[in-house]
Amino acid sequence: MDLAFTLALHRAVDPDPDNDLCWSPFSVLSALGLTAEAAEGVSRDELVGALLGDPAAGAKAGDRAGELRAQASQLAAAAELDDTGQGDPPVLAVSNTLWAVEDLPIRREFAEELARWPNGSVKGAPFADAPEDARKLINTDVAETTRGLIPELIPPGSIKPMTVAALVNALYLKVAWHHPFTEGATTPRPFHAPTGTYEPPSMRQTKRLGYGHRDGWQVVVLPAAGGVDAVLLVPDAPLTEAEPALDGAKLAELLGTASSQRVQLTMPKINVSTRASIKHPLLDLGVHLLFKPGQAGLTRLCPDPRLYVDDVLHESVLKFDEQGLEGAAATAMIMRSMSMSVPTDPIVVDVDRPFLVVVRHRETGVPYFVARVVHP
Repeated sequence: MDLAFTLALHRAVDPDPDNDLCWSPFSVLSALGLTAEAAEGVSRDELVGALLGDPAAGAKAGDRAGELRAQASQLAAAAELDDTGQGDPPVLAVSNTLWAVEDLPIRREFAEELARWPNGSVKGAPFADAPEDARKLINTDVAETTRGLIPELIPPGSIKPMTVAALVNALYLKVAWHHPFTEGATTPRPFHAPTGTYEPPSMRQTKRLGYGHRDGWQVVVLPAAGGVDAVLLVPDAPLTEAEPALDGAKLAELLGTASSQRVQLTMPKINVSTRASIKHPLLDLGVHLLFKPGQAGLTRLCPDPRLYVDDVLHESVLKFDEQGLEGAAATAMIMRSMSMSVPTDPIVVDVDRPFLVVVRHRETGVPYFVARVVHP
């Protein structure tokens, strides 16, 4: 997994280290990875370059495809948790869904590729005829996967007349700490934020935990059920100075630097969330053609060459308490096509006077019944 892309998008979503931010690389990478499978040509090259970084010298297209498949395999492996059978079982729910209008000609090869992803499927949505119904349908499905933590991924007005599809990833994770914090030990303690000192409810425990101190960062690893770790990265300097200096290589080193030591840990309970469009962050990272009609190259999903991505919506929620962590995320690639006709107002038929009915066999035209309805 390319940590450089993770950091780059993290900063592009909100470059101010003074602001809270929560997002899900798993969800975003899943949605973008599937979109890369739908694209070809220069548009695909831009997206793959953002996801995987600059290719090595002499790398060929086949090498990049192999790297993309390897990333997809990592995401698939991460969608499975180990269950040791001890304590509350870990919960991980993942879905990858292509919602599409009924007459969108989806290529069989893309549908088969989508089916190989965790809970990958194609579902119908009435974007053209009933856009608000389509929006509610997708939001209800995401809310179900995320256990209600993300009730409205797609806000009103996001489904437009030309919308024909939405590629949506949703994720829910709930796991218990291996070493729960003692609830009675949670008390208000000072937390020094840029805007002042606060006293949020803060948890405390003294346990053998993964710990490291390197390059101006303290690293603490909180192990949780299912093979999940929560890694705390606490800078010696203010975060506004330390985070901009962090790169992918240093982050990888920090994540691998901890060893088992006795640690007295005090930390605030966490409840942080973010919702944002990540279209402009992706533009900042060099993904341009995907958003241009006639140039997006999404022809591996659908033969319509004018299909393109209109927006990329993301929402994420993360909570820590004494017992464990709970998080949810969802990402939607909203797709439009300039080739689709704008729906017109429906023809109004009000059956409010006597009428006839013919019930017939469709192929032969043979009538089964003829009726006149005068007094219904």
